[in-house]
Amino acid sequence: MTRASPPYPRQSLVWVRPDAWRALMASRPDLAALPRVATWALQGHPLIVRREGNEQAQGTDDRVPLGLPLPPAEGGQRIFLHMPRTAIVTQGPCPLLRDLLDAAPTAWLPSLRNVLDCAQAHAAQVRVFGSLAWQHLTGLPYLSPHSDVDLLWRLPSNVERIRPWLDELAMLDAAAPMRLDGELLRADGAGVNWRELHGGAATVLLKAPREARLLTPIEFFRSLT
Repeated sequence: MTRASPPYPRQSLVWVRPDAWRALMASRPDLAALPRVATWALQGHPLIVRREGNEQAQGTDDRVPLGLPLPPAEGGQRIFLHMPRTAIVTQGPCPLLRDLLDAAPTAWLPSLRNVLDCAQAHAAQVRVFGSLAWQHLTGLPYLSPHSDVDLLWRLPSNVERIRPWLDELAMLDAAAPMRLDGELLRADGAGVNWRELHGGAATVLLKAPREARLLTPIEFFRSLT
């Protein structure tokens, strides 16, 4: 029997109940030993929904695969865990780029404003995950001189509008002082790296909520409709 689609899209944020977080820490002494992790949800910080890995193969649909990236100064470790749906208080998308300008380095601002202009011109929505988003969400120091900016794009399904957007984004990336990384997303959170789509590869890697698989760019564009 086919499993139902996850209720929490990949790359979305969730906030969990403090008592559920304490219970998780009690069951995971390896995580409870990390000071930042032990109090993460207690301080109101979110977790990000990730793709299910092999560790979920024997799991059930009532558990949500989540991630927690620690700041680089604390090792930059990525914590992978699961929590029951009942532990989740609220959910939401990653923050909009326009709401993160105050958290960005000054040298990035002209390029980020150009990205926003590009989004408006192509009727696109652009959100942010990665270091810039986590610094904004937590107030912790995630950014470094070598950081990328990780973008999540939602575009109209009209392929004629997507290809010019890819060309313009490539030009903005070439002129930016930082790397413009990220994905073009479907509504369910499945995404393809924009560079792969622009580079003319015969196949691209689709990262979906429950799998990662290769498909042609045309197949991906068709799946947006």
